[in-house]
Amino acid sequence: MTGFPELQAAAMFTGLDWWFIGGYFAILLGLAWWVILKSKDTADDYFLAGRNLGWFVVGASIFASNIGSEHLVGLAGSGATDGVAMAHYELHAWCLLILAWVLVPFYVRSKVFTMPEFLERRFSPTARWVLSIISLVAYVVTKLAVGIFAGGVVFSVLLPEISFMGLDTFWIGSILVIVLTGLYTVMGGLRAVAYTEALQTIILIIGSILVTVFGLKALGGWQELRNIAGSEMFNLWKPLIPAGVEGTWAPVKETGRMAWYFNDNYPWLGMLFCAPIVGLWYWCTDQYIVQRVLGAPNEREARRGSICAAFFKLLPVFIFIIPGMICFALAKSGKVAEIQSTLFSAAGELNRGESQKAFPLLVAYILPAGIRGLVVAGLLAALMSSLAGAFNASATLFTMDLYSKFRPNTSQHRLVWMGRIATAIMVIIGLLWIPVIRGSKGLYDYLQGVQAYLAPPIFAVFFCGVFNKRLNAKGCLSALVIGFLMGLFRLIIDTPVKLSEGSFTYPEGSFFWIMNQVFFQYYSVLIFVVCIVIMHVVSYLSAAPSYEKISGLTYGTITDEHRRESRASWNAADVIVSGIVLAIILAAYLYFRG
Repeated sequence: MTGFPELQAAAMFTGLDWWFIGGYFAILLGLAWWVILKSKDTADDYFLAGRNLGWFVVGASIFASNIGSEHLVGLAGSGATDGVAMAHYELHAWCLLILAWVLVPFYVRSKVFTMPEFLERRFSPTARWVLSIISLVAYVVTKLAVGIFAGGVVFSVLLPEISFMGLDTFWIGSILVIVLTGLYTVMGGLRAVAYTEALQTIILIIGSILVTVFGLKALGGWQELRNIAGSEMFNLWKPLIPAGVEGTWAPVKETGRMAWYFNDNYPWLGMLFCAPIVGLWYWCTDQYIVQRVLGAPNEREARRGSICAAFFKLLPVFIFIIPGMICFALAKSGKVAEIQSTLFSAAGELNRGESQKAFPLLVAYILPAGIRGLVVAGLLAALMSSLAGAFNASATLFTMDLYSKFRPNTSQHRLVWMGRIATAIMVIIGLLWIPVIRGSKGLYDYLQGVQAYLAPPIFAVFFCGVFNKRLNAKGCLSALVIGFLMGLFRLIIDTPVKLSEGSFTYPEGSFFWIMNQVFFQYYSVLIFVVCIVIMHVVSYLSAAPSYEKISGLTYGTITDEHRRESRASWNAADVIVSGIVLAIILAAYLYFRG
């Protein structure tokens, strides 16, 4: 990340701004300290907050963990370059409804600490540790590294260029985010993470709305944004509808005879089938998200927390993508010279690499004194909440699924201590992975690509395992291992190209070149299909599982008592609110048609 000499944002900060920022940290650390004092030195309390999180804390914590670095930097950046195209991923609020109504009963009933532990109950101990390893790898290459990287990007924009012991502003900012987040995450566990995230959600939403409001005011209003950005940037259907008959199915994205593609990195067919796979994996089976649901005391609170999170999940389109588009419009119109010189070259071409600074640029140049400090507090809240969630989820997976299996008689105190050690190790590994991310085309592109490689086998074994009681441990393990190896193979092929920032390419027409050039969405769908087929073939060619051992863990083995308990946990209000979420999603697709 190069310096940003035109921007001396630190000098723009007034005393009122610093009061807001200082107040945020004071309240945050005060809340964290209060929570830490209430904590108990047990694994149940450290990793699952004693299983007594209320529905609002569950929902706000899920939202804050999700809405972090990749949204502040990557999603706003994609808004500046591609408009609302990436909103498809943000309208995945319906996936949280699937979590609430389909999977919550099984998760709460099982009383597990982790998602891999649920697989152990459903299939086998081997499936548990395999998924734990896959999940830890996924956190290294996505959540941890991307969170740290985005912290550096935000600091590099909001602070003047700094050089200390060979470290520039980017690295200093990344390290600061880690240290500040680690202060309360390591000590307080999930309880501290969840309660601070509830506070951070409020600050983040208020701050982001203010960015949108002041950005539109500086631009001249909503209609002016539509006029400058153009209909293409307001076309949410663009990645889903083919441009024409010829070439829209082709999987390769380079020039030449196979150059037929649509919307660059987001082909319509890939978006149509890949996005739901990634969404359902992330929102319904990922430890990073579901750990908050596991911390709820009962099925009612867990379900309502998930529905609450679905409502919150609708906001990013308006508080991140739209600000990114506003930043683009301000630059294109020349209304803010500093933003224009950053996003556009002297020749008038959009600099896609600099677009990741879109949201921080609006904060630095559009907001008035005082408001700027509040929004910066919101930026820091988002960065810290996403990292805190990743730290705690990683520590939980390592400690409860791996360490405790090798040391079954370990004391509660030592389990907590090992969780803290695991957090520190994951941070170091994440830092080492940052150079790979920096070579990617865009932060959000990178994140979606890696997740698309890792999500299919996990999604397949969870959903197939819940809906089909006949599937067994051998089928599950085969799908996990083969699917993970396929994803890892693609990641290994892509990494040299990203590390070289495009200077290295495979010989055109070679096998590696074809694999690197195939849209990641199509490759993700291929992994998914292979996993589904393998899981079913291997399971039906081997012995059926013991249905008594998996009682209550699949739809085919739930009892009448289980059904009565689930029915008693919801009422008409829960159904109506879920319907409202779906109606808002439909309204967004109807409005953003270009």
